[in-house]
Amino acid sequence: MKIIPAIDLLGGRCVRLQKGSYSDVTVYYEDPAEAAAVFQSLGVPRLHVVDLDAARGLGKNNREALRKIAAVFDGEIEVGGGVRSENDIEELLKAGADFLIAGTVLAKEPETVGRWVRRFGSRFIAGIDALKGEVRVSGWEKGSGLRDEDLAKRAAEIGCSAVIYTNIDKDGTMSGPDIGNTKRIAAACGLPVILSGGVSCTEDLYRIAGSGVIVGVIVGKAFYEKTVDLEEASKRLSELK
Repeated sequence: MKIIPAIDLLGGRCVRLQKGSYSDVTVYYEDPAEAAAVFQSLGVPRLHVVDLDAARGLGKNNREALRKIAAVFDGEIEVGGGVRSENDIEELLKAGADFLIAGTVLAKEPETVGRWVRRFGSRFIAGIDALKGEVRVSGWEKGSGLRDEDLAKRAAEIGCSAVIYTNIDKDGTMSGPDIGNTKRIAAACGLPVILSGGVSCTEDLYRIAGSGVIVGVIVGKAFYEKTVDLEEASKRLSELK
């Protein structure tokens, strides 16, 4: 199981939101590249980078931050937030993204994401962010009327390579991961599924790994608040293989 640290970008800074609320923001690094350098030193295999401004349709002011992150991090980088067009895809790939997370467009126009897959290959991950089972879009600020399981099935049909599943009620709360619903999504779609949201301690990572079906976990606030030891967890999980 991969442990994937998160760098959320807002106004060029590395931040975390509480349950996706833009009115409840904690800044951890003024320069996100500093966070990326820390993760590089820890040897993590992948970063999860989200452009929170672009997710709400507020421009591309974090593309330069992504370029700086890619310059100091040697592993894979998955990028979400504001992936709306082929031009966005080309710009993000050029800036250093290896994988792209389709969220709002996937929910509104899944056939568009299918077309992207056919053109750019299997680098698209379905970002399914749900509140009480309903998929949220546009930076989690709007409902979609879609059920999370239904969108996961559609993602598999159009060729997405994996799913990142977030229970918004858990995100940024450090109240424990939603393993049950993440397993439900994995069973529904048959794709590799990555859990996001709620990780509070190193022991949570071992419980997720023990689920048997979750292939990765995104860690954000718990790392920045120093309640998770990524180095220790990575070593222990590698020994369990």
